[in-house]
Formats: sequence, structure tokens, C-alpha cells
Amino acid sequence: MEPVLISALVVAIAEIGDQTQLLAIFLASRFRKPWPIIAGILAATIANHLLAATVGYLISGFLKGAWVQYLIAASFIATAIWALFPDKEDDSAAEASHMGVFLTTVVAFFLVEMGDKTQIAAISLAARFHSIIPVAAGTTLGMMVANIPAVFLGERVMRVVPLRYVRIGAAAVFVALGVWTFVVALRG
Repeated sequence: MEPVLISALVVAIAEIGDQTQLLAIFLASRFRKPWPIIAGILAATIANHLLAATVGYLISGFLKGAWVQYLIAASFIATAIWALFPDKEDDSAAEASHMGVFLTTVVAFFLVEMGDKTQIAAISLAARFHSIIPVAAGTTLGMMVANIPAVFLGERVMRVVPLRYVRIGAAAVFVALGVWTFVVALRG
């Protein structure tokens, strides 16, 4: 249960103000059909984070030893630094809108999520916990917790939430995970 909860918390915090959350707001304001957008976000996130968790699991299976844990700890800390910088809205959804709301959302979210900090977090978490399904379930849950309100409340949420402080909070969570992983590696 720990991998699910930690993964959900980490990704929910990291997703606030992220480019995919901005994409959710963009899609909601453009199409005004929340349910197909939410379904598209769910489908894209499941596919993307299962892929990411599988990569993290395989990396942790092939590469053993304390230095791998140090690498994972460093990736958490690098993600913390990355979380401090705002992302820009992606326009790929505007070009794909002829496909319908659901398919546009699936394609746009899957592509925008590639290499995103939440995908990197999914890889790191799967490597840390050496687990695919619980991590993918947790990261997907975290994405949905952060993006469903964005779809329904759109730009109003972004005016109320002080993103600077949320980014700092997200960075603190990633630093804590990095330090925790580092300490576990030191203890062997």
C-alpha cells in the first residue's frame, strides 16, 4: 500500500501547475465537455505511467547495488529542481482537435506526458519500490486527483492557488524522497 500512497501523493503535488494540468484547463475551456476529457486523461495516464513504471522496474531489476539507489535519489532531487520552474501550455491539442474530444485528450496527454516530471517520478518510484502496478496505480490516482478539479474548475483554480508555493511544496516532497532514498542506500 505504501507505493500506491506515496506515488499518488508525489504525483498529485508535482502535477499542480504542470504542463499537463495546463493542458487539462486548455481542453476544458476549449471543448466544454468534461467527461470525455477526464476519460481521455485517465486512458493516457494509465498507458503512459504503466510504461514509465515498467521502465523503472526493469532498470531496478537489471541494475543492482547502492549506486543505483544513489542515482534514484539524484533523480528525485533533480525532479525537485525541475518542479520549481513553471511549464508552458502545450498547443498540440489544438492541432489534433479534429479527432474528437476523447481521442484528442488521449493523444495530447500521452505525448505531453512523455519526459514530463510526473513520468520521471513514475520511473523513479517504480525503481525505488521495485513495483509496477502499485506505482502506476498511485501515479494515475495522483494525476486524476490533480486534473479532475482542473477540468471542472479550469482557470478559476489557477487564479486561487498560489502556484509558486505549490511548486516549492512539490520540490520539498521530491527532496525528501531523494534524501530518504539516499539514507536507505547508505544503510544498505
